[in-house]
Amino acid sequence: MKKTVYIETSVPSFYYETRTDVKTIAWQNLTKLWWKQYRQYYQLVCSDLVCVELQEGKHPNQKRKISLIKDIEYLDHLPIIDDIVMTYIKNKLLPNEAGGDAYHLAYASYYSIDFLLTWNCNHLANPNKFKHMSVINAGMHLETPILSAPGQLLTNYTESGI
Repeated sequence: MKKTVYIETSVPSFYYETRTDVKTIAWQNLTKLWWKQYRQYYQLVCSDLVCVELQEGKHPNQKRKISLIKDIEYLDHLPIIDDIVMTYIKNKLLPNEAGGDAYHLAYASYYSIDFLLTWNCNHLANPNKFKHMSVINAGMHLETPILSAPGQLLTNYTESGI
């Protein structure tokens, strides 16, 4: 059975990023490599929130970013997701102004997704927050997904037996 990966908004954003600084180009290259060669080994999911965030404002390649995730399975929004988000914010796991981040984590946690794929290293893929995330989730009887950037998933987990 394939491992599940929740695609967070920063992944399609970096796929079509137009900035040309060294870090951005490196992240974009890793995103494209993963998307083209490794995503097939995983079951991809996301939420409507990803589309909503990509539709906000005007930015280059906006339609292409949205199109990149059009065939991915969308997880249902249930009222419990809102409750989980409030618990994260109340426990200072994620700031209120980063509400989208809390929702992405809530979806991935509630649906027991194996990986949350993101380039958001401040609020999500931050190893300094993982223990806190795990404790808060355990208190709600939720699994905590592995928080990963695309470059960390350049492998075929179905063949490696993991």
